[in-house]
Amino acid sequence: MDYISSTYDLIKRYDVRARKRFGQNFLTDPRVLDKIIAAADVTKDDFVLEIGPGLGTLTRALCDHAGHVLAVELDFDLADIIEQELIPAYDNLELITGDILKQDIGEIADQKNEGHPIKVVANLPYYITTPILMELLETKAPVESITVMVQKEVADRMMAKPGDKDCGAISLAVQYYADIYLAANVPPNCFTPRPRVASAVIRLTTRQTPPVETKNEKLMFGLIKAAFAQRRKTLVNAVSGSAWLDIDKERIQNAIEKMGLSPTVRGEKLDLAAFAGLADHLS
Repeated sequence: MDYISSTYDLIKRYDVRARKRFGQNFLTDPRVLDKIIAAADVTKDDFVLEIGPGLGTLTRALCDHAGHVLAVELDFDLADIIEQELIPAYDNLELITGDILKQDIGEIADQKNEGHPIKVVANLPYYITTPILMELLETKAPVESITVMVQKEVADRMMAKPGDKDCGAISLAVQYYADIYLAANVPPNCFTPRPRVASAVIRLTTRQTPPVETKNEKLMFGLIKAAFAQRRKTLVNAVSGSAWLDIDKERIQNAIEKMGLSPTVRGEKLDLAAFAGLADHLS
């Protein structure tokens, strides 16, 4: 099926204008569409949650490959188009008009997929990508994988290793919860209107077991957040000066010394195992 022609037809018939406040850019390259479907590895056995279906370009492809698709769209006008054009055409498609951050993913999995993990596929507005991803990962929602279009520099940060200039708190957080795979780089000319930045398709496969163990996961992420919030400072100064951690300088100095780390080490040099160990010492 020519999914892209269907999108152009809807843009013309409904006089659709991309809304900047929703960060809308409509995918118009069939090759990228194929790469998303391939990366998500969608089969007729899968229940797919699509976030931000827009004009339904990706939605149509998902419906042709998946057993069931639940699309969640925030824009009432676009949701109305999907309701009129796609719902009658696909008996395996459901639509929720609303904010994905207000949906209970666990309840969706229980009610719609007999409690089995679901697959998430999304072409998200870039301003909301990170909050949605972290909500799905941190709440440990019953999600098998998340295949999503993101800004290229965000993909680079997610895949960065300790010591890389792109490495940050988001890098360690994503890598703690999921294995990350870069499926495709996507130039701006694959969308209408053209965004000002390059994009990438990534797949996050959620981990059954974290790559490191810690007695205090909350403290570990607090340390990571503090370290990268003031990455030019030493780890001692970043942690002891943190507004959300109640850890004095002597205590963090002693913990760092016990771990055999340099007293002047910066947090950006530490990997997940080191942050987990530090949290355990402080606990």
